[in-house]
Amino acid sequence: MTLLKEKHSKRYYTWNEALQKNFGAKLSKIPIDGGFDCPNRDGTVAVGGCTFCSVSGSGDTIIAPSAPLPVQFQKQVQKMHQKWPNAKKYLVYFQNFTNTHAPVDVIRHRFEQVLNEPGVVGLSVGTRPDCLPDEVVDYLAELNQRFYLWVELGLQTTFEETSDLINRAHDYYTYLEGVDKLRRHNINVCTHLINGLPGETADMMLENVRRVVLDSDIQGIKLHLLHLMEHTQMVKDYMNGKLKLLSQDDYVSIVCNQLEILPPEIIIHRLTGDAPRETIIGPMWSLNKWEVLNQIDKELAKRNTYQGIFNARNA
Repeated sequence: MTLLKEKHSKRYYTWNEALQKNFGAKLSKIPIDGGFDCPNRDGTVAVGGCTFCSVSGSGDTIIAPSAPLPVQFQKQVQKMHQKWPNAKKYLVYFQNFTNTHAPVDVIRHRFEQVLNEPGVVGLSVGTRPDCLPDEVVDYLAELNQRFYLWVELGLQTTFEETSDLINRAHDYYTYLEGVDKLRRHNINVCTHLINGLPGETADMMLENVRRVVLDSDIQGIKLHLLHLMEHTQMVKDYMNGKLKLLSQDDYVSIVCNQLEILPPEIIIHRLTGDAPRETIIGPMWSLNKWEVLNQIDKELAKRNTYQGIFNARNA
């Protein structure tokens, strides 16, 4: 029996468990479209966007993205109540594109529209590490005093050659600098990494996690499976043989290896992702999300292992 196994319901520290610990009740994350753009789409640093990114900027499941923000929030809550009718506390998630890519007055105006909605206790902000000017970080620090706050930083890879290939348009140092700016204000940081990017081996995917853990002070992590979506630039890589989609067995093995080196105190926000059935090209097995999560649980049990058994910070 491990220390983590004694403390947690799974062999890794889940996001739901962390929320239960903080709020003592079910907390639902409500995704909305804040109407922001992205700096590698609008020409600020590049054009075309990341090659894996869909037209919606990874906001494919958001209801009524063009509606006023309070209306979006209310519609998402109504949908969520169909699954969890007793949920009464909400974390607003500014999900798609880059939600700090605007003047701070614009950001403040949009965020504040939903922060006073009934039941809202927290905020999660999806953004890029190159969109954290001082005045925006100061506003986030203010929010951190008022609400339960997470900033979700899209990194995707620590390898510069991969970053260039997917048109990420920022380097690893910029990520490290962004985390440091947020942590000076004690803001929780969740880093996003994608498994299955073109040219990356299983060893490179493991190294992505090791570097992030050793180089930056993060409190959470999201591990995504690469979804190949219609109408994305990455389809060309796939058609030209530059991209091989991961099998479910390979993905499960990679995730378990990554969990083993993640420190046990880091919250696992996600171990796979969602994609619309009508626009995904592959891997099609990813549409059965619960089967993937169950296989991860089974593989950890088979190995008799758990998050942090080979803690990279203790190596």
